[in-house]
Amino acid sequence: MAVQRRWSHETHFAAQATGASLARAFVARHLLANDLADLVDDLQLVVSELTTNAMLHAQTPFTVSLRAFDATLRLEVVDGSNDDPTQVAATHLDTRGRGVTIVEALSRDWGALSRATGGKSVWAEFDIPLTYTPVL
Repeated sequence: MAVQRRWSHETHFAAQATGASLARAFVARHLLANDLADLVDDLQLVVSELTTNAMLHAQTPFTVSLRAFDATLRLEVVDGSNDDPTQVAATHLDTRGRGVTIVEALSRDWGALSRATGGKSVWAEFDIPLTYTPVL
């Protein structure tokens, strides 16, 4: 049985201080519009971490996309850097370095892919509740 994409949304951001905030609003708007309020908090935190990494490390414009499939929601951030994210062993006094750990803790799975056109895609997947009925 083929996996069917239910819906998708994508937008582009400049590498500016407001990028993470705008990305959180984008995620919340589309999750709420598609009756997935239970996922808003986790996805807002994950998109905040991924877009902050794009702004700090890639320092390039970035794209955020959401794609809902039968039982999976995929969040993806594409930026212009070829460097993969790295997990850091942050201590309790560190003020940085927990982003990848947070993404790993909140998502079902995550990863990074190099793009043929340059840059990378960092993605995280989440389970869609079994009771979910897509908004048509």
